[in-house]
Parts: sequence; C-alpha cells; structure tokens
Amino acid sequence: MAPATGKRPTTLTDVARLAGVSIATASKALNGRNQVRASTRERVMVAAEQLSFSPNALARGLLAGRTGTVGLLTSDMEGRFSLPILMGAEDAFGRGSVSVFLCDARGDSFREQYHVKALLGRRVDGLIVVGSRTDARPPLPGRLSVPVVYAYSPSLDDQDTSVISDNVEAGRTAVDHLLALGRSRIVHISGDRTYAAARDRAEGATAALRAARLTPVGKKVHFGSWSESWGRSAIASLLAAHPDIDGVFAGSDQIARGVLEVLREKGRAVPEDVAVVGFDNWAVLATQARPQLTSMDMQLEQLGRRAAELLFSAMEGGTHPGIEKIGCSLVIRESTAG
Repeated sequence: MAPATGKRPTTLTDVARLAGVSIATASKALNGRNQVRASTRERVMVAAEQLSFSPNALARGLLAGRTGTVGLLTSDMEGRFSLPILMGAEDAFGRGSVSVFLCDARGDSFREQYHVKALLGRRVDGLIVVGSRTDARPPLPGRLSVPVVYAYSPSLDDQDTSVISDNVEAGRTAVDHLLALGRSRIVHISGDRTYAAARDRAEGATAALRAARLTPVGKKVHFGSWSESWGRSAIASLLAAHPDIDGVFAGSDQIARGVLEVLREKGRAVPEDVAVVGFDNWAVLATQARPQLTSMDMQLEQLGRRAAELLFSAMEGGTHPGIEKIGCSLVIRESTAG
C-alpha cells in the first residue's frame, strides 16, 4: 500500500479557481457543453491538467459519498417562476451530473415540511427553496443535514444563503428608460402594496424620478392588483385627471396589457403619445400585446444557475451567508421603440 500523504484530493472548485471561472462554467467545459467559449474551455482544460484533474475525476468527485441529486422545493403552483429557475439550475449542474427533484409545497408549511422530509429520505445532497413571491420567508425549521439555498424569496435568517432578483434597481432602470425617451409625465401603476416586489419596484421608480427632479403623476405610486382589469381602471381614471401623461411604468405585464388596451381605445398612440414599460417579460403576454410590450426581465434562469452554483459550492464546504442580488434586464419592444 502506498503511504498516506494527507493531501486532500483536487476538486472542481480548485480547477474553477485556477482558471478564474465559476464552478458551473468549469463543469460545462470539462463535460464538453457547447455554452462555453473556446478560449474559456482551453483555460479550464489547462488548469485541470496542471492540477491533474480529469473529467472522470469530476464525476467521481460529484458522486463520492453523494447521491448526485438535489431537491428544488417551490410554492409557485403555476410554475411561472419556479420552472425557469429549475431550468437554470439544471443547466448549471451539468448534463448527467446531478438530477433535480421538483416538489410543490403549494404555499402550505405542513406540505413543505413533508416534502423536505421526503427529499432528505432520498438522501439529496442539497436543497434549493423557491418562493412564490419575493417577500422574505422563514428558514426551513430544524438543523438540516444538507446545505440549503433560498432563491427568489430570501430567508429571514441573514446567515442563510439567498439569491434574488434586484427589483429596486429594475424599477430604476424602467423609469430611466422612459426618461431617456424624453418622457416627463410618468405614472407608475403597480400591484398589491403588501407584496415586497411592488414596494421594491416603486422604490426604484421613484428614486429615478427624484434624481431627475420629477414626481410621479398624481404625486404617488398607484397600487392595486396584479391584473389587466386594474391596469385598465387605473389608467382610465389617471388619464381623465392628467391627460398629459406621456409614460407608464406598469408593475407587471398583466397591468401593462390593461393599460395598452385603454390607451388604444382612447386613441393614444403607443409609443408616440405614451410609452409603456411592463415587468416580468412574460413572453405569452409581452409578445402578443398590441404593440409588443417593452418589459423588465427578472433573469430567472440566471437566478437558478446562480442558486445552483452557490449550492454546489456549499456542497464542497463553501459558505455564502446573506443575500445576493441578480440584476434584471430591459427587453425593448414596440411599446417604447416606435
């Protein structure tokens, strides 16, 4: 038998660190995935060679003492948010390397506890918990035997690892876009005030207006519901009181669709007379709108990829306490690009 050296085996984290890339990118490069640039792949392969680390070693390292499975626990019954996050997570874990079990708690804490127990019974290597809204949530109860990452909805415990979309900055970006188009009579129509998403987007929107020395039309944010009917009624009453409105930032694409309908009925050309920005970049709504809707995209797949990277790191002993924010992106379409 060879004498023990006491030196720990090289891990994927070591390769990623030496190559200056994320763990997910290193995994993709070593597994031959086509989403990696040639120069990046070469850098990863050189790092792996220097550390005597091979793709076979990657597979062994992933599965040594593990089941090669993780659980994704969601309360998003419709899958509107959880499915893109799941897709991003599976992409980050790498084809064939780690399998993801999806469980829907349906917003029920008892059902959530049941699923956690069932997933731990399957000996998953970690958990990603996805909320149905962006409000902070209580952490999973008890001392769990596997690492947990909270995605979309952060944990109330600042020692937990959470990754969320930056709704405040997104609200600022949406209004900055309208300002850049020369709009100055801007109204913000949002959803339910009890939702953190509505309050955060409003915070960013009003900050952008304040920086431009402007106030929102009506001198306030108009909160209501996440529905087309609210968008219709809100913009109708606002136009009656403030006919010179030239820009609308809607807190969701549903609200924006209602706004567009009323503007069309009242003969207001979009974007010539009134430019409109929505939120969520929900393709089935944004691309079928008349005109097609400019919208803020929460980058949910990227959020899922980052959640998986953080969980992967935790599975290898890394710690990432606190909340990490993923930037949203503006997708420009006809409603502001006329």
